[in-house]
Amino acid sequence: MPLGGQPDPSGGSKRVIRAPHLPPAVGPYSAGVVAGGFVFVAQGPISPMGEVVGSTVAEQARQTLHNIELVLREAGCSRHDVVKVTVYLADIEQYPALNGVYASFFERDFPSRIVIQAARLPLGLLVEMEAVAVLPGAG
Repeated sequence: MPLGGQPDPSGGSKRVIRAPHLPPAVGPYSAGVVAGGFVFVAQGPISPMGEVVGSTVAEQARQTLHNIELVLREAGCSRHDVVKVTVYLADIEQYPALNGVYASFFERDFPSRIVIQAARLPLGLLVEMEAVAVLPGAG
């Protein structure tokens, strides 16, 4: 069986990423899914114990990106394989704070990205992100 994943019970080619050190989902979704040579990740600033981490956009963005990286590792890739990121911010005025953390995380060859202001995020979060990565050897 592939690293950190469970096969699709329907016999399809989807693999759900699960591991005890990943933050628990706060709803009916998976932290990560591998399908079609891509890894799809949805994360927020949640600790492995299920608690919100950070009280600023910068702190929450840092934790969210850390969580994304954990899921990517379980899938067999890294931050350098990310091709697209969607960021949801509770307050678009925090865009500069997000950019600082984002730029230090990806460092170079930045993925495509869009930032959207969301009226309300679950648990009162300030930031949530989704990322798409290409599995090594798939692209």
